[in-house]
Amino acid sequence: MSRNETKQLLIEVGTEVIGSQGFNPTGLNSVLKIADVPKGSFYYYFSSKEEFGLAIIDESAVAYTAKINSFLTDTTVSPVQRIRNYLENGLETIREGKRKRGCLIGTLGQELSSQNETFRVRLDKVFEGWKQQFRLCLQAAIECGELDNGTDTEALSEFLLSGWQGAILRAKMHSSTSPLEAFIDTVFERVLIAH
Repeated sequence: MSRNETKQLLIEVGTEVIGSQGFNPTGLNSVLKIADVPKGSFYYYFSSKEEFGLAIIDESAVAYTAKINSFLTDTTVSPVQRIRNYLENGLETIREGKRKRGCLIGTLGQELSSQNETFRVRLDKVFEGWKQQFRLCLQAAIECGELDNGTDTEALSEFLLSGWQGAILRAKMHSSTSPLEAFIDTVFERVLIAH
């Protein structure tokens, strides 16, 4: 296995283990054992557990940002429908059990934001990027006449991001998709009402 493949394997295994156990409870030894990588090799790739955690955040953010982008820039459907498609895809993913732990970035944000400033800043930057993806889509909805000119896209994009993350957390706590369904229904029945 090449060095790049080993580093990628560590990130993939770390993502799974940290996603199910949390960052603080996860010991490096358990990640190394599952990945079948000697401890000395770990420090070739990462100087610390914190650097390893940041690499996991970055990797997860790139993948999830691409997923959001694939929905919110899909010009084959209207901007409001793009948002609906994104949310309904997330609902379906969780409903089918493909992502039982919810959003890794959200989970790490809840765990680490008040404990570690480096993690808080990095996670906030990821969330801000996602918020801007929503804002651009909402701006497109204004430009094509789906939403009023006076729509506050900054506030509405914050609502969509924060509300969705909260609904994911509630779905995990309830072991039910009903919070996600309620959020989607409310957004499209009361908030994003196309004109």
